[in-house]
Amino acid sequence: MAAVVVSLIEQQVRAWLENFVVGLNLCPFAAPVVSSDGLRIKICESTELEQIMHTFLAELDLIQSTSELNIATTLLVIPNALNDFEEYLDVVDLADTLLTDAGLEGIIQLASFHPNYQFAEEPAESASHFSNRSPYPLIHFLREDMMARALGSFPNPETIPTKNINILESIGREDIERRWAQLTGPNPE
Repeated sequence: MAAVVVSLIEQQVRAWLENFVVGLNLCPFAAPVVSSDGLRIKICESTELEQIMHTFLAELDLIQSTSELNIATTLLVIPNALNDFEEYLDVVDLADTLLTDAGLEGIIQLASFHPNYQFAEEPAESASHFSNRSPYPLIHFLREDMMARALGSFPNPETIPTKNINILESIGREDIERRWAQLTGPNPE
């Protein structure tokens, strides 16, 4: 993949972070990290599961062995594979197993984002799915101690998912899809 394409993918991910995640306040802790040098975006260009998992393990090793001041969080972006949401969820399950096998459970936590993310308990037409939609399949590496500090200073963090659903539903599916298309092109559904 040409360097220009990789740069465009990173720009699109950053635009999503700034306009959706931070702009809609879907994650009240994201703004300082998104605007800092501590955000690492790693693009895995492979289409092969073995190489994707190799990249995942390399990023897992890098974040756990690097100071929070240097890498606060990592987004592993997978633009050329895992377009099927169910296949992607299987890979996230495998990644969670590898994280546990590496002895990093309780140290690093994974969050999942996908262009076709769909919560099982929500109607297909719900705007709420966009809280976990991203321009490309990606796995977010979170430092659990950072999350604990952020959650400790945030009143009622358990209300964040409900707040996100309310924000997205109040904007409405049509407006969310319009905003989404401006960032990513037409909705993949």
